Amino acid sequence: MTFDPLALVTAFGLIFLAELPDKTMFASLAMGTRMRPLYVWFGASTAFILHVAIAVGAGSLISMLPNMAVKLVSAALFAFGAVVLLRGGGDDDHDEAGRTVTGFWPVYSTAFTAVFISEWGDLTQITTANLAATNGWLPTAIGSAAALMSVSALALVVGRFIAKKVPLKTIQRVGGVCMAGLAVWTLVEAFAG
Repeated sequence: MTFDPLALVTAFGLIFLAELPDKTMFASLAMGTRMRPLYVWFGASTAFILHVAIAVGAGSLISMLPNMAVKLVSAALFAFGAVVLLRGGGDDDHDEAGRTVTGFWPVYSTAFTAVFISEWGDLTQITTANLAATNGWLPTAIGSAAALMSVSALALVVGRFIAKKVPLKTIQRVGGVCMAGLAVWTLVEAFAG
């Protein structure tokens, strides 16, 4: 097997563009305003790498997963995130830092779980599986993982910028509404598909 750099660039470009408007990009942005962005990125990146490995290694099995169950669990996680964010918006500005999720493992596991579950059967996972079948598994895996991790990093940088300019309570409320919207969106996907 030869390594095709064009396959890597193709995978990166397609996956990057497909992930930009994706719900996991918005989830990363919302989590990054509430939690340490680097920890969120590590959790999301680990989930993305695992999904790329699954897509490349067993792309044909993805279509056999029960789509409805995956979407319902994903919607429940987004709804839970919405409740956490909306409940976190108290009246005391000085108490906000105490309610922020901290610590590497809690943030990492939250980001990993949210991204891992919501990416099942996602367009980027299916695209990665298809590209691996036609363009080779190694360049596709590298390009896809790099694209997913780049979009997550971009979302977290934007989230960090927003966090510096906008009060935390406002960010929490907007993030909660976004997460609630993602829960509804995922439910619609579950029942429309």
